[in-house]
Amino acid sequence: MSDTPVAHADRRPRPTGRELRSDLWLAAALFLAAVLSAALGSVAGAYGTDATLGMQWSLLYSFGLTAPLALRRRFPEAVVVVVALVFFVGVSARIPELYVANIALFIAMYTVGAWVDDRRRAMWVRVAVIVGMFVWLLVTTLQAAIDPSDDSPSQAGLFSPFAAFMLIQFLVNAAFFGGAYYMGDRAYAAAMSRAALEERTAELEREREVTAAQAVALDRVRIARELHDVVAHHVSAMGVQAGAARAVLNRDPEAARTALLGVEASARSALTELRQLLETLRTSGGEAEGGSTVRLSGIADLVAHANDNGLPTTLTIVGDAVELPELVQVNAYRVAQEALTNARRHGGPDAAADVRLRYTDDAVELEVANTGRVVAAPMRPGLGLVGMRERAAASGGELEAGPRGRGGFLVRLRVPIAVPAAAGGAA
Repeated sequence: MSDTPVAHADRRPRPTGRELRSDLWLAAALFLAAVLSAALGSVAGAYGTDATLGMQWSLLYSFGLTAPLALRRRFPEAVVVVVALVFFVGVSARIPELYVANIALFIAMYTVGAWVDDRRRAMWVRVAVIVGMFVWLLVTTLQAAIDPSDDSPSQAGLFSPFAAFMLIQFLVNAAFFGGAYYMGDRAYAAAMSRAALEERTAELEREREVTAAQAVALDRVRIARELHDVVAHHVSAMGVQAGAARAVLNRDPEAARTALLGVEASARSALTELRQLLETLRTSGGEAEGGSTVRLSGIADLVAHANDNGLPTTLTIVGDAVELPELVQVNAYRVAQEALTNARRHGGPDAAADVRLRYTDDAVELEVANTGRVVAAPMRPGLGLVGMRERAAASGGELEAGPRGRGGFLVRLRVPIAVPAAAGGAA
């Protein structure tokens, strides 16, 4: 049997196997103590010179008091009722065991408060036992007052020794049952608080694992996006240049040599960017030295690179440049790079592109449009389009991308920028 308790939102954890085994040992220890107490009480004459029952009844009484405690966490209400009835019978029969019986009754009362999830039922069961015990005490008090024995305390005077003795009995019983009631409720509240804390801890651990898995997935997506943008751009340019070199290799070796130099330059640029990307990924706690340096300020070089690789491209910048977050600059640059790469790959031999960068009061807008063959809307977006949309979302902007009716493709990125509050504005 597993020792792990099962907890619910409105119930305390069930007793573990270890706790149930400890109840067996408790019952056995109290049984031995009750037998010893009864034997010593019989020798000492616990009830004076009155004749008492034989030792066999003391053994039966001790067993009836302590054996139910072995099941106290399983059936707490039944256990307290049985122990209370046995206690009543034993005291009424004047069995000379005066101490362990009180301990057993206290434990049974405490267990009801500590382990019963139905708090209303736990209250009524304990109240019924307490009321029954006090009624019994009141009846015995009245009987002693009406027919006192010779060895009873004197009843003479307004506040006689008999009245003081009975008052002590009531106060001791009130403290006894009140303590069992209060300690049981406190134990139940502590167990519920502990169970809620453990559940919250487990929930936080699950959330931490999910967050870690999400972080790994996001890192994988980011790495895939960066690799796609770097590799696709440079490999596409290398393909165009290698094709041009092959076409003129025999008739114009100098042009072929120039094209091959372009292939070499593209390969070196690709290796440089890949190295920067890997250094950034391998460095924790910030930007690696020599990390990615692409910025919107380099968009003119990007347009020149497109022109050098067979895609006539124009650049128009509207408005005054403003300082943008690094993430926005890198993502906008990569969107333009991917849009030009797609134009070169899919626009056809006569394609041309136009890049427009606009700075407005509340946003920066990037538009890359190219002419060329008519492109049908893709049923399933490629990795390039997916990456551009992810970059737009990561920058807090929005992206529009789709084929144009007259041919070619249009990509438009808009990223809002924070507008500083005017000096001296209203508070």
